[in-house]
Amino acid sequence: MTEDEIRQLTEEIKRLKEERRAVILSHVYQRPEVQEVADYVGDSLGLSQKAARTDAEVIVFCGVHFMAESAAILSPDKTVLLPEINAGCPMADMAAVEDVRAEKQKLPGAVVVCYVNTSAAVKAESDIACTSANAVKVVNSLPPERPVLFIPDRNLGRYVAQQTGRELHLWPGFCNTHDKLTAEDILAAKEAHPRALVLVHPECRPEVVALADAVASTTGMLRFARESDAGEFIVGTEAGILHQFRRQCPDKNFYLASRKLICPNMKATTLDKVHRALVTLQPRVSVPEEIRKKALHSLERMLAIV
Repeated sequence: MTEDEIRQLTEEIKRLKEERRAVILSHVYQRPEVQEVADYVGDSLGLSQKAARTDAEVIVFCGVHFMAESAAILSPDKTVLLPEINAGCPMADMAAVEDVRAEKQKLPGAVVVCYVNTSAAVKAESDIACTSANAVKVVNSLPPERPVLFIPDRNLGRYVAQQTGRELHLWPGFCNTHDKLTAEDILAAKEAHPRALVLVHPECRPEVVALADAVASTTGMLRFARESDAGEFIVGTEAGILHQFRRQCPDKNFYLASRKLICPNMKATTLDKVHRALVTLQPRVSVPEEIRKKALHSLERMLAIV
């Protein structure tokens, strides 16, 4: 798509957005042109907060399926659109609700903490949700005498266990994108950019986290880079965040830790699909009311801990 085509489509999307009384929410991993047309760009926690508070009639969610589901849970009176309905999350798919129920039976009395990267049905089976931005605070808020089942990201769970000093029962799930990043990738990037600080996401493997100068959610990484005196950074998360780094810190240099850090599901949303969603008000995402009410409890508890 040429720059002129992007500009024309962006203007048409903005016109339709006003006509539909819509708000466009975009994750930082989305394509740059999708981020640019959004009203708000952020991480899972920030996007959930915006979805819960918006007075728009239509929410266009530029992300993946579990994010749009969360918006539908938090704002049941809104029309929630996911421009690419097949944009899923392999990690979320690693925790089937039937398996979660079975695991709960093995751990009577356990507090179930689900990462926001889960289905609505799994959230309905959980006591509290979390994002990478508040996972440590969520676990620290729980009664110390009760066991904790952490679903589904084992890497994030290991990081949270290390930070809180608590023993967690970890689900064997992982992010297909972040788990590809290796310690060797980080060491090679540091050799190529010896003055750069290393920023990584807690969904990365423990040996990668151990090499980082800062471990944070995407919003946390952006904040760290803005506030740091350093001028160079190696980035250990999905490539889409580079657009926000360069936008917010134009005087600093950012290097992706590996070319492997691209999520095909996050890249499935295009400007054409955002435009089509606003024209047709499809594809819509909804959650059955029985599941929504139960899942709402875990999300509201999450949003209370920031």
